[in-house]
Amino acid sequence: MALENDPLVREVAGRIKADLDRLSPTMTSMFIEFIPEFRHDDEIRRLMVASTDSNLAAMLDMLTLAIGLDDITVPPAAAEYARRFAQHDLSLAALLRAYRLGENMFVQWTMTLLAEMHPPTEVALATAARIASLVNSYIDQVIEGLIDIYEGERRRWDARTDAARAAQVRAVLDAEDLDLASAEDMLSTSLRGWHQFIMLWTPPSTPDPGAELRTGVALLAAATGKAPMTVEIDDHTRWVWITSTGRPSLDTARLDRELRAHPNLSMTVGDPATGLDGFRRTFRDALCARSVAVTKRGNGLTVYSEVSLSGLLADDVTEVQEWAGRVLGDLMRDDETSARLRETVRVFLDTRGSYTDAAARLHVHKNTVHYRVRKVEELLGHPLTEHRLDIEVALTACAQLGLPRH
Repeated sequence: MALENDPLVREVAGRIKADLDRLSPTMTSMFIEFIPEFRHDDEIRRLMVASTDSNLAAMLDMLTLAIGLDDITVPPAAAEYARRFAQHDLSLAALLRAYRLGENMFVQWTMTLLAEMHPPTEVALATAARIASLVNSYIDQVIEGLIDIYEGERRRWDARTDAARAAQVRAVLDAEDLDLASAEDMLSTSLRGWHQFIMLWTPPSTPDPGAELRTGVALLAAATGKAPMTVEIDDHTRWVWITSTGRPSLDTARLDRELRAHPNLSMTVGDPATGLDGFRRTFRDALCARSVAVTKRGNGLTVYSEVSLSGLLADDVTEVQEWAGRVLGDLMRDDETSARLRETVRVFLDTRGSYTDAAARLHVHKNTVHYRVRKVEELLGHPLTEHRLDIEVALTACAQLGLPRH
């Protein structure tokens, strides 16, 4: 009976093949909808699409060309996709679920076509059973290979100890004569798109730093919608970076709110940048922001774009603070009233001297801003319009680097 049905099997497979431009995207959309792990950035999504296309092509070749199961191997795109799954610590179960969902969809396509072709019921049932059996055998064979590929990649990835990975990242960051291809080979990832570096750390007294750092990585994944790459530097420090073909979009407001529930966790974020040079620059940004955060002994989120000026000053904080003291005079006192005056003037200058806008940002009445500005000018001994740039820089340094410690 199977031999008699082979022409109909080939015809059904041929019709599916002719409609692949429509059917294949339907299958990949189904994966994305039902399997959260399949919601990748553009680069990995293209690889997922290629994996799906190559598996469908291999199944259709098997059905139309009578290729034996002994000749079935894992398509190269599917193998590479499985390796990426392992590298990003995505679950093998999710990957295998996609194959079973894909198998079910393929069989449904077969049933729909047979219904449209109107063969005798007995022939239709036998043909559907034949195709389902062959497709199931293909999936079983490929899954067996995928499991070996995934687990092998996990072992290889894990064997690269965190110390070795950290050394490789440092080499890519520091070796100016390293070309792009060599850097990508060292890190086993593409460096051609966009990158954004983030540093996470906890204080030495943290009871379970590993748990806190894992929480930080999870918060980053949620705030970016991407699986970040991580390197363990020591028990209290992680380097993390986001890689994507498009400019990374990090919800810093959400991240800042969520970090407040984790007072032992600190995080600094570099500006997004492209290519190998950008990979290095966003790392330097995050490192610079960390210097500001550590100098001020602050925790939570520090974004480089918001502290870049202070970052340039952080190498010699004592000199900067002494200079700020000369500029601000009695306004540098370490008390609540002086702190409130400094913040008012900083916001007032940042809003281009608008009493209304400053009041709105400070949540006070406009007359309160008028009063505080006049008070500051009395302490300075001159209007804010004199030496305005020095005043703004000094106030920024106080706000982001802190006051001198006596």
